[in-house]
Amino acid sequence: MRIIEAVTTGYEYQGFWGSFWDIIWWFLWIFFFMAYLFALFAVIADLFRDHKLNGWLKAVWIIFLIFVPFLTLLVYLIARGNGMAKRSAKEASELQSAQDAYIKSVAGAGASPAEEIAKAKGLLDAGTITQAEYDALKAKALS
Repeated sequence: MRIIEAVTTGYEYQGFWGSFWDIIWWFLWIFFFMAYLFALFAVIADLFRDHKLNGWLKAVWIIFLIFVPFLTLLVYLIARGNGMAKRSAKEASELQSAQDAYIKSVAGAGASPAEEIAKAKGLLDAGTITQAEYDALKAKALS
C-alpha cells in the first residue's frame, strides 16, 4: 500500500524517523505534552493542598479536569494561580523550617559547653563512660 502511495503522490516513504523535521516535530509534541502533564499534576496537588476550598468544589475541579482538561487547566491557572504560588511557597517554607528543626535536634546544636560538660559528668557519675571518655568530651566541649 505504501509503495502505491509513494508512486501516486510523488512522496517516498522514509520510515518513522524519515526526516530531520519529523524528529523536531515529535520532540516539540513531546515537550508540550510533558509541560501539560507537569501543569496538570501541579494543579491537582494544589487542589488537595488548599484547605480553604470545599470538598465538593475540589470534586468539580477534578471532574472538569477529566472531561475538559486543557481549558480547565488554563482557567484554574488564571483564576487561582496567585494563590497557588502562595500555597506552594508556604509549604516550602514549612518544610524548610521542619528540616532545620530536625537537623538542629539531631546535631545537638544550641547546647552550651557547660550543658555538654554537665551531661558528660552525669554519664561519668552513672558509670556509663570512663574518666578518659569524660576528659575527651570535656575537651571537645571547651574547644
